[in-house]
Amino acid sequence: MFMGEFSHTIDTKGRLIIPAKMREQLGETCVITRGFDSCLAVYTLEKFEDMRARLAKLSDTKSGVRALKRLLFGRAAELDFDKQGRVLIPNSLRTYAMLKKDAVVVGTSDHIEIWSREQWDRYNDEVGGNLEALVEEFDDIML
Repeated sequence: MFMGEFSHTIDTKGRLIIPAKMREQLGETCVITRGFDSCLAVYTLEKFEDMRARLAKLSDTKSGVRALKRLLFGRAAELDFDKQGRVLIPNSLRTYAMLKKDAVVVGTSDHIEIWSREQWDRYNDEVGGNLEALVEEFDDIML
């Protein structure tokens, strides 16, 4: 399970350190793609393949299905870690997530997210203080 929040910087070449415990869980190679709320999502190869298989069952005659596949897979990239535990985030994905220098790596149970520090702080200001409201929305979940 991926959990925790870690602050790191992106170097001038677009490389970011992924925390050691998360690297161990991701394996030697993982997949990065667009996430929700202007962040990036990083999955194990197994989890990404599971998502691909589920999406493959949906009909390509629906425009939303085609759009989702394009957005999810079109910019996806396999990531390999260098000796320092860094990954090179493709420029198109850095642009999408507004990543420049300061980044936050967040564990979200089944994957990790990479946020720009500014976007993460903004998101937390808007949503982070509403835990009670979120729990009420999902009253069938036991916390």
